Amino acid sequence: MKVLLAGGGTAGHIEPALNTADVLRGRDPNGDIRALGTNRGMEVRLVPARGYELDLIPAVPGPRRLNKDLLALPSRMRASIRAVREVMAAQGTQVVVGFGGYVAMPAYLAARGRVPIVIHEANAKAGLANKVGARMTPYVAQAFEGSIRNAETLGIPLRRAIVDLDRAATRGVGRDYFGLDPDKPCLLVFGGSQGARRVNTAVEAAVGQITAAGCQILHVVGTANLDQGADLVERYAGSYHRVDYVDRMDLAYAAADLALCRSGAMTCAELSAVGLPAIYVPLPIGNGEQRLNAAGIVAASGGIFLPDEQLSGNSVADSVLPLLADPARLATMSQAAATQGNRDAGSRLADLVERAVGSQKGAQAR
Repeated sequence: MKVLLAGGGTAGHIEPALNTADVLRGRDPNGDIRALGTNRGMEVRLVPARGYELDLIPAVPGPRRLNKDLLALPSRMRASIRAVREVMAAQGTQVVVGFGGYVAMPAYLAARGRVPIVIHEANAKAGLANKVGARMTPYVAQAFEGSIRNAETLGIPLRRAIVDLDRAATRGVGRDYFGLDPDKPCLLVFGGSQGARRVNTAVEAAVGQITAAGCQILHVVGTANLDQGADLVERYAGSYHRVDYVDRMDLAYAAADLALCRSGAMTCAELSAVGLPAIYVPLPIGNGEQRLNAAGIVAASGGIFLPDEQLSGNSVADSVLPLLADPARLATMSQAAATQGNRDAGSRLADLVERAVGSQKGAQAR
C-alpha cells in the first residue's frame, strides 16, 4: 500500500501520523509510506528519526489579518498543491491520510477526486483544514465525540511503547532510568514538545515545599527553557531531577505517581491510556481546545484543572501535595483516568485507511 501522510507543524499533528504509519508498516512491511512537511515544522526532525521519507512542500500559513500575505494566499496554495501532486505522481499514492496542520489543506485539495482521503482530528475542536477536508471524504475519524462532522470516534493513535505500557510493572525500571528514589512519591512535570515556561516557573517556586514534604520531582523543562531554574538541581539534590527532553515518556509515566502538565490532545490521550492521574493546566490561548481536551478526564475524576491564571508556587504545592500524600485517592484517579483512555486507536485508524484503499480498488474493478 502506498500511503501519503499529511500532518506537519507541531508534535500534536505529527505524532498521530507517525504512530498510524507504524501500525500500517507492521501490517505491510513492503508498503511505501511517506510524509509531507515544510521546512519550518518539527517534522524535519521527527519524521526521518522514525524511519520515514519526508517530502517538503511550500508552507501555506493562513494569514490572520488583511495584509499582503492574504493577497498571496491563492498563488501560494496553488504552488503547494502542485508540489503535493508531484509527490503523489512519483509515489503512485493510493491514499492520503491527513491529521491537520499546514500541509493538510493542500494535500486534501491535491488528492480530491484522485485518490481516497482519510482524515483524523485529534483535538476537541477541529481545525480549519480538517473541517474543509471532511467535506471531501466519507473516511473521517476523531478523538473526541462531536469535534468534526460525520466522524467515527476512535481516540488518538499512540506509540507502541505507550499502548503496551504496564505502569505498575515498569515502575522500578522507570525510576532507575531517571535516577529517582524508589520509594518517594513522584511528581512528573512537562509542558509538551517545547516545554511550558509559565508551568516551569510555578513549579520551580514550589520545589522547596514539595521536596520538604518528602516527595520528588521529575521536571522536563523543554529544550527552549534550559536557562530556567538550573541552580535548583544542586540545592535540592536527590529530590529535584531536571531534564531538558525525554525520549522515553513511557518510562517517565511509569516512574510517576502524578503529572502536572498542559492538556494538549496527545498528552491527554497518553495519560488516560496509561492511567496516570494529572493536574491539567490548559493553555489559555487559541479556541479553548486544551480545556476541552481534558474535560472528559476531569469529569470522570481522573484529573483536576489548575487554571493558568492561578499558577504560582503556592497553587502548585496546594494542588500537588494533598494528592501525593493520598495513595488511595491516586489509585482511584488512575482507574478513572483509564476509563477515558483508548489504546487501540492506531489499529482502528489503520483499518479505516485499508477500507478506503479497498473501496478505491473495488470501484476501479467495476
